[in-house]
Amino acid sequence: MIELSPIEINGHTFLSVSVKLPKTNLLVVSNDKGYIMCGALDVALLNEKLKDRKVIAGRAVGVKTIEQLLEAPLESVTYEAEKLGISKGMLGKDAMLKMI
Repeated sequence: MIELSPIEINGHTFLSVSVKLPKTNLLVVSNDKGYIMCGALDVALLNEKLKDRKVIAGRAVGVKTIEQLLEAPLESVTYEAEKLGISKGMLGKDAMLKMI
């Protein structure tokens, strides 16, 4: 099952995507600038092999819901996210607010 819904953080609207897969969930919160995602995100791939795309993204691990993703500290972030002031350990919701 795939669930798409708007989510509001401090008056700003983002898109949340939840894909229920066997034994796991794929979770994303995004806007037109960047996104945060569950542990399925390969930050190293984005930083190394796809660095020319300048992807702004962060990854949180051990989360099972969109709410947990927003409240979890980011385990890793892309180089482009760092340029916006997004850092490892920052809460997902705070990272999204840096992407406005």
